[in-house]
Amino acid sequence: MPDAAHIKPLTALRFFAAFWVVLYHYWPNLDVGFTPAVAAKGYLGVEAFFVLSGFILCHVYLAGFGEGRFRYGDFLWNRLARVYPLHLATLIGVGGMAIAGTLAGMAVDPNILSWESLPANLLLVHAWGFAPVAGWNHASWSISAEWFAYLTFPGFAFLAWRLRERPIAAVLAALALIAVIYPLFQTLAGFPLTEATIRWGALRIVPCFALGCALHALWRSGRFPSRLASPGMALMALLILVAIQIGAPDLGIVMLLGGLIFMLASRASASSTFVGQKVFVYLGEISYSTYMICIPWKIVAINVATKILNTDSDKLPLLVWVLIVAALVPLSAISYHVIENPCREQMKAWAATWRKRRLAAAGA
Repeated sequence: MPDAAHIKPLTALRFFAAFWVVLYHYWPNLDVGFTPAVAAKGYLGVEAFFVLSGFILCHVYLAGFGEGRFRYGDFLWNRLARVYPLHLATLIGVGGMAIAGTLAGMAVDPNILSWESLPANLLLVHAWGFAPVAGWNHASWSISAEWFAYLTFPGFAFLAWRLRERPIAAVLAALALIAVIYPLFQTLAGFPLTEATIRWGALRIVPCFALGCALHALWRSGRFPSRLASPGMALMALLILVAIQIGAPDLGIVMLLGGLIFMLASRASASSTFVGQKVFVYLGEISYSTYMICIPWKIVAINVATKILNTDSDKLPLLVWVLIVAALVPLSAISYHVIENPCREQMKAWAATWRKRRLAAAGA
């Protein structure tokens, strides 16, 4: 099996998942008068991220957990280094924009500068029901949900390790969890789990993360013939599109997304895979920046565009809309290379320095 750095199709899939979410948020600002089903279901791109997260974290950490080499503190610090710097930067950026807009006399949604929600946002618990409103950079609710999964990862890892020799049972159990929790949640809460953000967002990641862990066990077992990966990948992609078009329940689409992720992983050793090409892998690497800046950029771009076009409507002509969406790619690259990656490496360097000091102190 390829190592974590070589599951290129899964890295590339992050780009497609991020732009699916972008399509969901940006389509309402396109002046065309209709919304295609694939755009309306773009919020499920977050589910794809959640399944991928469970798969990749098991791929990187599960063996160490089972063999007693897992360091929980190091794990949490590495995950914090992955998500927190850009979360903090976008939070400050959105806050700065809102304050500047208010001082300039512009109408700013008061929820954006929700000071009551700020502590929960700073502590990454705003998807746990601790934030009264969806303030600041609302997209970061999913990072709060990811943080919940990171904190509880030993529980997921324990079950995944115990079931590593029974991967089919693990996958069936994860699918059963989805089949039960989605309709049960909607019955009790009155809205779909796939629409949960600051209310129950932490719960939203659980079934998807569990599915990712189970799919990793099946992939690692090598029981699936790799020769079937390409047709399986095409079939899953087609079924997802059909399911979206016919209005299939979200739980069915989530299951199919899991199937697509599994097929892509099974196809990882083939460098010729379309989604394994360098350009898509790079776009996947910067996809976290794409996701985190899409709402702040939308706020800025729509306001600037309406001023330039001298219109009160936030519905934009196709060319203007395309330019705004396309600009996310270079902006994401800048965000990745200026903020996300350097800050992550700096936090890892701090951890290495602290570790050396502890070892030196212990040997003194």
